[in-house]
Amino acid sequence: MSDALNAQRVAEACRDAMWANDRASKALGMQIQAISPGGAVLSMTVREDMLNGHDTCHGGLITTLADSAFAFACNAYNEITVASGFDVNIMAPARQGDVLTATAVEQSKSGRTGVYDITVTNQAGVRVAIFRGRSYTLKGKPLLPTA
Repeated sequence: MSDALNAQRVAEACRDAMWANDRASKALGMQIQAISPGGAVLSMTVREDMLNGHDTCHGGLITTLADSAFAFACNAYNEITVASGFDVNIMAPARQGDVLTATAVEQSKSGRTGVYDITVTNQAGVRVAIFRGRSYTLKGKPLLPTA
């Protein structure tokens, strides 16, 4: 089996293990569209109960979608990895019925730290938010049981 195929299978197994207990992402109706080593794509449809007083999606919920994509991307190597911080910029409003897609891309992974950029777009391809996450890996703590 090639290293790339093996790495993809590890990423898929990590996705499945994390998704099994990810009550927050499930409660918000998120769906995982794609997973790869260091990458993830998640989507979420904006519901009425996600709207703020301006009838737009609450920025914290847009951020949560980006954070979930970040989590799946940085945990795809079978080492428990947590956020050490993030920055987010809201570029445009999201409205009820919009389908938001968060695409996470690893920019750097060295030692215990990583940097990931997540772009959130709506169904028309309009950028809604840009999120940069910083990760910290807990060395020696696998996400999946080892044989």
